[in-house]
Amino acid sequence: LYNAAIREVRAKLETLDEEFHVRYNHNPIHHIECRLKTPQSIFEKLKRKGHEISVDSIRKNLTDVAGIRVICNYIEDIYTIAELLLRQDDITLIRKRDYIANPKENGYRSLHLVIQIPIFLSDRKELVPVEVQIRTITMDCWASLEHQLMYKSAKALPDYLRAQLKECAEAMNNIDLKMQSIFKQL
Repeated sequence: LYNAAIREVRAKLETLDEEFHVRYNHNPIHHIECRLKTPQSIFEKLKRKGHEISVDSIRKNLTDVAGIRVICNYIEDIYTIAELLLRQDDITLIRKRDYIANPKENGYRSLHLVIQIPIFLSDRKELVPVEVQIRTITMDCWASLEHQLMYKSAKALPDYLRAQLKECAEAMNNIDLKMQSIFKQL
């Protein structure tokens, strides 16, 4: 079910990107990454949150088993893609978190949508949640490096290094805004 949901949402995003290329000579999407949580990761998250380990518990408590990351060129592209995706009549918005307008404390920026899409099986229709993260190339670069430094290192980073990471996030946001401005002037 979750793989099918990823394929459906990815196809919708690729269609929107192709349409923009034809109509406006602009591809708002740089690339798309998809992932399905591993059984181990699902188990750990359910356990961490104190939920029962079962298929019903997964369906009831997890909305990020299927994930799609959409990397856009410019900040405005993020909101355009989100709006067009949410306008589709078979997509239901479950939750929206705008970490671009309201960055996380560490400087993280991205638009997170949890959507629900119908998957038609031979004997029934299932509504499947998919987490869609939409961000710019610059936001993705920062998030990837920050993740590596924070979560993949053997020790926690001291406060002064966390502050430097936040400064990097601010600097990269300024680059995003400048690139958007240059694009608009062309």
